[in-house]
Amino acid sequence: MEIVSVDSALVYRDMDIGTAKPSPAEQTACPHHLIDIISPERSYSAARFAEDALGLIEAITRRGRLPVLAGGTMLYFKALREGLSDLPQADADLRNDIDRRARLRGWPALHAELARLDAEAAARLEPTDAQRIQRALEIVHLTGRPLAEAYARHDTPALPFRPVTIALAPSRRDLLHQRIAERFDAMLAGGLVEEVRSLQRQYRLSADLPSMRCVGYRQAWAHLDGRLDGRELRERGIVATRQLAKRQLTWLRQFREGWPELRQFDCLAPDLIDSVCRYACASVERDIAPGGDREQP
Repeated sequence: MEIVSVDSALVYRDMDIGTAKPSPAEQTACPHHLIDIISPERSYSAARFAEDALGLIEAITRRGRLPVLAGGTMLYFKALREGLSDLPQADADLRNDIDRRARLRGWPALHAELARLDAEAAARLEPTDAQRIQRALEIVHLTGRPLAEAYARHDTPALPFRPVTIALAPSRRDLLHQRIAERFDAMLAGGLVEEVRSLQRQYRLSADLPSMRCVGYRQAWAHLDGRLDGRELRERGIVATRQLAKRQLTWLRQFREGWPELRQFDCLAPDLIDSVCRYACASVERDIAPGGDREQP
């Protein structure tokens, strides 16, 4: 088995604590891919992920091993399964203008601007979701079309494999929130603020880069800038993580509507590992039997 990371934060080098990156020992025990592949000064797109992941899946399969795609960046899964929309490339001048206006007026004001241009798109975004608001405004301004129409303009490629798709979601929201708080406290205790300070010294970074917009890093940056005290850092980091989890669960609900082969398990169930293993093994055996579908990765 080899793991292909489906995580938009694990791609960045030297961002270990805030991403809960697998330890060197864990990565030695089982090969991991798409981790520590770019500088936090750079961007990594869903399009590049889809290209990289397909190449890795083919290479791992040729080695006679099982590729396991694991992570929570839902757009990456969507890009791999459905292809990407024919959207315009990032426009640096337009993005700089949007960021300038956000610094002057705040992201909720830019969210309100998006609502006037594309109410449906704005309704799906939190008023503080800077990265997605920026991209939505950029697409609407560049294409002159609502996001739903712009994203609909693409061809769906045929995947060269039939994946066994498994989702883990909690059955109790209170335990999810408890674990989120515990995880963020552990990151703070593990040196998240010091990690961001070190990144600022080592790289040419700004708060607007995708790497520094990751949950935890964005709040730690604001703390180092003096805009958040220690209590506010913790509170806003936990709230932002809850919002991220909520978006991920919304993605899963949408996936289940158009992705009938997706099987969801309760990640709090005591027999989780046995249940997932039984389902995965039964799915693989079914598809490699005579008359089965395409080979699974």
